[in-house]
Amino acid sequence: MRSLFIDSGAPLARVQASSARWIAGALALTLLAWLAALAALLAVANRVHDDVPTLLAIKLPLLQSRPELIFGGESRTVYQVDAGLAAQLIGRPPGSAANIAYDAGEPLALLAAMRRAPDYFRNAEVVVSVAPFLFNEGVRSAAVYPQDVAARLGVARQMTAFLPLRVGTLIRYIREAFHARLAADQHVDQGPPPPNFGLTVIPRNQPDDQWAAGLDNHPHYAGWDLSGPKARFETAALCDMVALTKKLVVVVPPWAPRYDRARQVLWRDKEEQLVALLSDAGRRCGFEVLNIPAVPGLQQASYADEMHVNASGVPIYTRYLVSRLKPGA
Repeated sequence: MRSLFIDSGAPLARVQASSARWIAGALALTLLAWLAALAALLAVANRVHDDVPTLLAIKLPLLQSRPELIFGGESRTVYQVDAGLAAQLIGRPPGSAANIAYDAGEPLALLAAMRRAPDYFRNAEVVVSVAPFLFNEGVRSAAVYPQDVAARLGVARQMTAFLPLRVGTLIRYIREAFHARLAADQHVDQGPPPPNFGLTVIPRNQPDDQWAAGLDNHPHYAGWDLSGPKARFETAALCDMVALTKKLVVVVPPWAPRYDRARQVLWRDKEEQLVALLSDAGRRCGFEVLNIPAVPGLQQASYADEMHVNASGVPIYTRYLVSRLKPGA
């Protein structure tokens, strides 16, 4: 009976082994086909990519008034700088200042806009805010990875850098590449200007239980590394802007006052490293770096989250920023 049991099981075992090999082979072929399709999509995206993303293109019509003070950069300018108030503060009529910043805005994109329409920037003072994730190679999340940096990596490096855990970053890059090309082909940058001279206001504060406990481990500082392609490409873009403007000022905006640099040493050290990176580039290339660790009169209640002010903080931040810029100097 024992020999009969073994003999009868042997064919089943061989069938199972054969099936497992077929399944493994099919999965491997499927994976290879998926990788090939992704590589093809990335190659096309790299070809159609435009350095001026849609979010920036829709704000470029603000430049039709030929402002002498142009605010660009990332979200801390989008939600914090009232260009209408800035024009008043420098004694100029409405339209003399414009806010063309956009969420996760990167220097490479602003540089591309300058090269596309140089006459709008040549006689203007350009003030561009920057955030840590634009330079920190450790941050590879889809929401904030600089799209123009991704376009410069090439297909092989794109895939090795983001697969398998950050495939969403590649998908977003592909999508945004086609959106940017469509915006360029439809001349979105020549449409009607957005309201409020480009300012968007955050209407309410984040609930207390959603605030970051501290900034030492904030996602923007994850895997801290300022030696990669992000820092190299973005600082080079800032350097290239200098010849295209009357004056370039790079701003490192403040975080909410509830976070104490004296107690959060890792955060303080990383911020200091970022400021040092920018200051070194500024000395080499001729732009000014304005580090703003705090703003007098800007209290915790004026912050909507750890990075952005609410409506009550906008005029306070704008007044202070303009006072530090000394336009026309």
